[in-house]
Amino acid sequence: MGILLSGRGSNMAALVRACREDDFPAQVVLVLSNEPDAPGLAKAHDLGLEVAVMDHRGQVRQVFEQKIDRALRAADVDVVCLAGFMRILSPWFVARWPILNIHPSLLPKHKGLNPQQQALDEGVDESGCTVHLVTTTVDEGPILIQQRVCVLPTDTADTLAQRILALEHQCYPQALRLWCEQQPNANAHEYADARKEDPP
Repeated sequence: MGILLSGRGSNMAALVRACREDDFPAQVVLVLSNEPDAPGLAKAHDLGLEVAVMDHRGQVRQVFEQKIDRALRAADVDVVCLAGFMRILSPWFVARWPILNIHPSLLPKHKGLNPQQQALDEGVDESGCTVHLVTTTVDEGPILIQQRVCVLPTDTADTLAQRILALEHQCYPQALRLWCEQQPNANAHEYADARKEDPP
């Protein structure tokens, strides 16, 4: 597994902890960030993981994604997990990799930025988190797992986000385990076929 992040890396750390359990069907071989100063990189380094930086600034998206693609392939990655990776991936990249993402809402509700504030503004009774497969449309794709929390009358966006984050740390490893155990080899071959040739 390769993990892409842009920030603090708390979901990355949760995935790493899970992967170090004896019976977990995946291991982390690379943590990559588009932000050179992302706190998650330091966490990954402290955990003894291989890290890489691919700064997106000053690069067209195609070149940026080609560099990520080559780094993932060099590390023998089979599946990519997004853990707060704040870049939208192109159809070209999505076609080459099975990608999991976690989002702090009960998709399809509250897509995009600030989903906790969206939930409060809508006045819903519950929110939560969703792990889904990434497609070419942001915050869509087949849902693997959802978990829920009650929205309290006293909640702010920050307090709601904190409770959802605690759920994310449980939910993401569960979804990754589920994906690994249910993934047909045929699908893996399809992604492998998409990567046979180097990008243009």
